[in-house]
Amino acid sequence: MKKVSIVFYISVVILALLVLVGITMPAQLETVTSNLQDFITNTFGWYYLIVVTFFVIVCLYLLVSPIGRIKLGKQEDKPEFSRPTWLAMLFSAGMGIGLVFYGTAEPISHYAISSPTGETGTNQAMKDAMRFTFFHWGIHAWAIYGIIALSLAYFTFRKGERSLISATLKPVIGKYADGTLGKIIDIIAVIATVIGVATTLGFGAVQINGGLTYLFGVPSNLVSQFLIVLVVTILFIISALTGLGKGIKILSNANMAIAFVLFLLTFILGPTLFTLNLFTDTIGTYLQNLINMSFRIAPLNEENRNWINGWTIFYWAWWIAWSPFVGIFIARVSKGRTIREFVIYVLLVPSLIGFIWFTTFGSASMFLEHKGIASISKLATEESLFGVFANYPMGTILSILAIILIGTFFITSADSGTFVLGMMTTNGSQNPSNSVKILWGILLTTIALVLLYSGGLQALQNTMIIAALPFSIVMALMTFSLLKALNKEAKEFGIGKLKKRK
Repeated sequence: MKKVSIVFYISVVILALLVLVGITMPAQLETVTSNLQDFITNTFGWYYLIVVTFFVIVCLYLLVSPIGRIKLGKQEDKPEFSRPTWLAMLFSAGMGIGLVFYGTAEPISHYAISSPTGETGTNQAMKDAMRFTFFHWGIHAWAIYGIIALSLAYFTFRKGERSLISATLKPVIGKYADGTLGKIIDIIAVIATVIGVATTLGFGAVQINGGLTYLFGVPSNLVSQFLIVLVVTILFIISALTGLGKGIKILSNANMAIAFVLFLLTFILGPTLFTLNLFTDTIGTYLQNLINMSFRIAPLNEENRNWINGWTIFYWAWWIAWSPFVGIFIARVSKGRTIREFVIYVLLVPSLIGFIWFTTFGSASMFLEHKGIASISKLATEESLFGVFANYPMGTILSILAIILIGTFFITSADSGTFVLGMMTTNGSQNPSNSVKILWGILLTTIALVLLYSGGLQALQNTMIIAALPFSIVMALMTFSLLKALNKEAKEFGIGKLKKRK
């Protein structure tokens, strides 16, 4: 524990106070945070749309610009992981568990419950449902992660800075990055990461419990969820102790293998031709309407505006709040890649895989509902996937595979979280000590269990969304800082000479 920084101690105190309030006054905390979240989405919705679109534009610029030749590291640095393993790690830390949880739930919700255009249950509603699901989980989401990861990887491996959010801001705030302001920025990032991972532990436990209840009649209560969290905690701490090259690497590859099997079986057993047609059509409408969706705020339609607040603005804030954790982890495993390769594999490839996944599982749920075979929309969110499988041959096998996949994604998310928190609170160490990782693992589990017990998960989720607003400003500064440093390097050495630079 000698290497932990002041950021660790201040973060722990703030989190302890937050948990204490969550235990003693859960209802009041939820009310206050909910009201504040509503105020932010109503007042700053326009800002979220603009800033996230700005991140997308910057990433696409770096993709096509000659600057894309610059390597995230020294010229002689080689990637630590193969491309398939690297991609698997990106998903495992980023959106893996979300794809399983919302694969059926979001499209069916847009189609049957609350449409982005106000029209539910129609053919057009089905097309709109898939288009906006693509929008929420596509290049905008990955651009948010990509900006954080790219900035950290560039300044850490190319410029030799510490792997801290504050260190990436030196070109714009100078010496203040090493002072009090820098510490405040790092504390905000730590708190957002802890809240995000703890919330995922809580909701992940609820989803696994929901699947076991649907399949085997396991009681859906706090006792079951506590046991699930404790089992997962033991597994992810064991994995964390083995390091990046073993535990997280092995589990990430296992995740992708299980996910591919689950996807393939669902694709074959489901409405295959309908899925292919819907995917093709949605790709076209997504690209055709991308600019319109990016800036859609519906100032003259209250119903549509409420939908945008509840979905699009919520997602943008969620990804921003989650980005310190995911971004730092992606940066850590991306050493030796060029910027162009990074953008392709962090922005475009994951988006395409997500589109295929959501079309397969989303079309399955909407097809069953549209044909009157099953009412998937009436199931709880955590049960919708299992409700779809109940109508397929091998349904029980598919459901068991899904539970295993949720569990492995669950473990890798928490595992990656302890690794990243260890880095953030030991002055950016690339390999934090086992004692620090174990301590963060115990703290994360404790927070998740306390919040499950007190009913404070919703309040914690609201808090994470609130924290996204100040952190979005930090992200914008990181983006300007990165562009400034890249342009300076390009002018200093010349793009043509960058390959030769040692």
